[in-house]
Amino acid sequence: MIEALLEVSDEGAVIIVEGERDELSLRDLGVEGPVLRAAHRPALEVAEEAARSFKEVVVLTDWDRAGEELARKMAEYLLSSGSRVDLDTRDRLKRMVRREIKDVESLSRFVERVRADRCPKGLQ
Repeated sequence: MIEALLEVSDEGAVIIVEGERDELSLRDLGVEGPVLRAAHRPALEVAEEAARSFKEVVVLTDWDRAGEELARKMAEYLLSSGSRVDLDTRDRLKRMVRREIKDVESLSRFVERVRADRCPKGLQ
């Protein structure tokens, strides 16, 4: 799942997150492509910026009530502007980690923990 996110980012898609900590978590995971932060800005403004500059947009907001609402608004605005919108990545991540974490900012620590659990102690 993380590999798919890295791939679309490498191919030029922008990832929309809520805040700085979310972006830092993605950077820790290896995302090098463009990331737009939606915090403290109207959703329409962020969507317009994304639509002007990028053909594909990955909406990766938290999976709490506010994040759900923001994802819905972003998708609505982006689709009306003709952008290709990826909500599937968010939905799959949400299903994978729902019981463990509730936000994007915790994603890098979660992935580190899962990788450490899978790797034998002597090989870390």
